Amino acid sequence: MNLPNFLTMIRLFLIPAYFVAFFSDTPWNVHWAFGIILLAGFTDVIDGYVARKTKQVTQIGIMLDPLADKLMMLSVFLSLMISGKIGVWAAFIIVLRDVSMILFSVFLKLRGKRTVPANIFGKLTTFLFYVALFFIMFELPLAQTFLWSVIILSYITTLSYLLQLKTVNERAM
Repeated sequence: MNLPNFLTMIRLFLIPAYFVAFFSDTPWNVHWAFGIILLAGFTDVIDGYVARKTKQVTQIGIMLDPLADKLMMLSVFLSLMISGKIGVWAAFIIVLRDVSMILFSVFLKLRGKRTVPANIFGKLTTFLFYVALFFIMFELPLAQTFLWSVIILSYITTLSYLLQLKTVNERAM
């Protein structure tokens, strides 16, 4: 296992740690939970950088990296919905998009089709989701409005991703 894929695996193990921190009764639990989210984001940036810089990009990494990101985000939004910090509809729309993307990627892989790594729009959307999470977790003004703006952007990004997938797989034929 190469270093980038190892970092991706660490992100997967951070998911249960996030839940423990978020739902604990300890003081500063939200701060600890947000710190875990930041650590996951940091490992995402590092693993991508190392993979490209050292030419360690693998098909498993291309598939696991976004899976780890989406599972972390799904976990966070689920916890925010359970705690009442976001509404059911916001959580549902986010979960619908992310689960659909995960299942679609698996479907493509099983059919022998190519997947593509995250593009600049996907990275921007992920960053803005982190900002929205900060606003929501620390109950800052306009948090819900900002979240809905990022949700809309995420669906636009998904369309861009689907077009990129279509192009890559048409060329492969």
